[in-house]
Amino acid sequence: MRVKKMLAAGMAVTMAATVALSGCSSSAKTGVDATSAGTNTESGSSTGESKSGNEIKKPDKITIMVNSTVTTKANNRDAFEKRWEELTGIDLEIIQPDHDAYFDVLGQSFASGPENWPDVIILNGSYYTGYAEEGALWDMTEAWENSELKASGRVTGEDVIEATKIDGKLYGFPDARRGGCLTYVKKKWLDNCGLEAPTTYEEYLNMLKAFTEGDPDGNGINGDTYGVSASGLMGAKGGDPSSNYLPEFYQDAQPNFVKGEDGIWYDGFTKENFKGAMERLRDAYSKGYIDKESLTNGTKDCRNKFYEDKFGVFTYWAGTWASNLKNNLEANGKDGELIPLKPIKEVGTYEEGTAPVWAITSACENPEGVFKYFIESILDGGDMQMLWSYGVEDVHWSTKAETVLDKTYADGEFHTRESLEQPGTQYTKQHLDPTLALATWENDPGKDTVKEEAKVSQKIFNENCHQAIIIPSTEVMATYNGDLTTLKNSIVADVVVQGLSIDAAYERFEKEGGAEWSKLIVDSLNELGSSK
Repeated sequence: MRVKKMLAAGMAVTMAATVALSGCSSSAKTGVDATSAGTNTESGSSTGESKSGNEIKKPDKITIMVNSTVTTKANNRDAFEKRWEELTGIDLEIIQPDHDAYFDVLGQSFASGPENWPDVIILNGSYYTGYAEEGALWDMTEAWENSELKASGRVTGEDVIEATKIDGKLYGFPDARRGGCLTYVKKKWLDNCGLEAPTTYEEYLNMLKAFTEGDPDGNGINGDTYGVSASGLMGAKGGDPSSNYLPEFYQDAQPNFVKGEDGIWYDGFTKENFKGAMERLRDAYSKGYIDKESLTNGTKDCRNKFYEDKFGVFTYWAGTWASNLKNNLEANGKDGELIPLKPIKEVGTYEEGTAPVWAITSACENPEGVFKYFIESILDGGDMQMLWSYGVEDVHWSTKAETVLDKTYADGEFHTRESLEQPGTQYTKQHLDPTLALATWENDPGKDTVKEEAKVSQKIFNENCHQAIIIPSTEVMATYNGDLTTLKNSIVADVVVQGLSIDAAYERFEKEGGAEWSKLIVDSLNELGSSK
């Protein structure tokens, strides 16, 4: 048993991590077939067989901890859980903290000891690499390599799976591409201000000025709106430091660790271009163009403000979220037409982040069975993929003749139903976005229902993005990166919100240990690379 701070993941709690717990050998090879994952699993077969001939025991119960990317209580998670159990014959326990508190609750669970760890968790970014470094995740490399899913030929995203490996080993499975965020602008606001969609930072800033000082919502009052809002000034809370939600201000600057074209790692926060990013943020914030609550906003806060017409520019997910945003604006009686922007000249390309993963904890007593019956089954190309993509029949989708939100559907016509959590809107998906899934699905009933705005935004993103690379976790990073990230966030907040000078900011960075921690981490990353 070893105890280390989960600082690589930016957490303030400690966790007890064990590398080898009972029943957690990664030597067993697993597989999945149609009779065990999805369509015909109601037969209740208790074992399966891997390609190597090893028997895989079917779990009696699986406990998962998830965020709100999985169907929530408000959206009838009970029906989802019941259907999953019908398909597998396995008892499923779902632990689902509030979305913005997910990683804090997860950290507390791990700190309380392995006996309280769930079997499966959702992770992303430095949380994934950090938990893997701690020995808290089961190595599923052999399970994946010998799986029937891999052998099926249906997997289209093996490059994404390869990019998820850490030192050649797979500790988490992505079921879909990450996708990414692009910037949406309310067309009516542009029209009301006599503006075109911006293509440069100067034009972008001019748009924010007009949206803040003018009357873009057409209510007859100048200055009661603002240009842009975001969840955090330095990326979303609960993940990697990232400029995803304010790319126009960061441009080529990165607040986290970056691998240069020469293969050498560096800390983007220490570079000159990051000073420029902070200056741009401070200037726009001081003029009121940026929501004053951006420092403490959660993503749901931003969405609600956007639906209420409090601001007009929102960097958020491409694809089905284009439809979600449109639908929710219209449900609030607002104009729903949005323009998905190509990245402005100074940004160049949007970033497609590393995909979130399903990870099996090292406390799981039957990881091979959990991999086979839970993780692989998500992409079974049948009933289970249907469940993860669209939810439960007659709850989240239907083929019955009915009228949903003034649109009439014929008997046999697949359609999603009105959202339980957001009345006045229709569902677009559940957990798995069919347009980003990593395996083909020939009989996807919703393939023709993807809205035009979702197709357009995803196409713009796909044609104007670059792939992020996973940042390895080292023991040095595990020791210092949590405090370093906290310090960086605090410094950015002081510069942007309090008006602290750039020189004073970096003096603080030096004085409070940030420069030293940064160098130690960079050195460890480069040593890691040179040792291979």
